[in-house]
Amino acid sequence: MSIDTATAPENDLMRPLRYLWRVPLLLVHIVVGIALCSLILSWNRHAVAKHGREPFAHRGIRWWSSTLLRIFGLRPVRVGQPLVDPVLFVANHTSWIDVIMLYSQRATCFVAKAEIARWPMVGWMAASASTIFHRRGSNHSLSAVMQAMVARLRSGRSVAVFPEGGTGYNGVLKVFHARIFQAALDAEVPVQPVALRFSRDRRRVIDAGFREGENFLQNVVRLLGGAPMDAQVHFLTPVPATPDARRRMAELSRERIAAALDDEAASDAVA
Repeated sequence: MSIDTATAPENDLMRPLRYLWRVPLLLVHIVVGIALCSLILSWNRHAVAKHGREPFAHRGIRWWSSTLLRIFGLRPVRVGQPLVDPVLFVANHTSWIDVIMLYSQRATCFVAKAEIARWPMVGWMAASASTIFHRRGSNHSLSAVMQAMVARLRSGRSVAVFPEGGTGYNGVLKVFHARIFQAALDAEVPVQPVALRFSRDRRRVIDAGFREGENFLQNVVRLLGGAPMDAQVHFLTPVPATPDARRRMAELSRERIAAALDDEAASDAVA
């Protein structure tokens, strides 16, 4: 498997020039995002698809997210088809940009760590998009999160989770936690694995997400000046719901995502 481990070549002379035009665009787009949350999501955040028609608020989220990716030099690429709402999406996790990648293809509720709710502006925007916040390490919080997930799914909304329970580094796909899959069983909705993959010239880039020891701001700055890449969202074959076998559902989801992250499989799918 051929892998490009660097998000940008060494001695990238174009990086300063990219900052010159990307930073102003980012600032303008953030203002647009604030207006979007205030004027649209504030009164239409709980809208659900009816008769196959996507709510206007969801289209606004997808447009804003796709545009944000392009400002960062990431070309949104969808492979496969997402299931019709409601569905539990389970995806690999590398950084904050994963949420934007999924949003660019499907407006959905996310489960995120509680710390994000306190981030300036980002936390407010996440809350406006009906994010379910979870305090890691708290069983009481997890129980409340599970109840909220089931309620959202039963109301017709899709929910997206990262079963690894945290971000992986350098392309490593960690073990999936099985308990989160119980929400799909309780709500009687399908589970669809989603592989999030960065590539350049058909070669996987494994460090587009957080590098070890890198924080949110450092990752934003690095990506903002980086060379263009594809941000691929692979919607994979759904996992059969198996009562009393959550572990197998988690393992099968992980296996399908791992296969999709492989260069040869991904190249064949995109071609």
